[in-house]
Amino acid sequence: MDMIRMTEAELQRSFGALADRVRREPVTITSVDGRDEFVVLSTDEYARLKRRDRRVGLTEDLPEEWVEAVRNAKVPDEFAALDAELK
Repeated sequence: MDMIRMTEAELQRSFGALADRVRREPVTITSVDGRDEFVVLSTDEYARLKRRDRRVGLTEDLPEEWVEAVRNAKVPDEFAALDAELK
């Protein structure tokens, strides 16, 4: 995704315009030497990204029947080539 870029100085001079822009799309803030430093995004976009966060659990917390199902799972023939790459 191509984002709008602005320098830190532009950010300080035009925060109102930035706020309007960020409501529509993320904006990358660059340092004086042109390096990307920050991305400013709306709270709606932030919430959307947070909802996509991965939830991790321990296998030891899984019910034993789930663990057994994984142990006994077979790779379908159509994916055998992919399975071979992992071995």
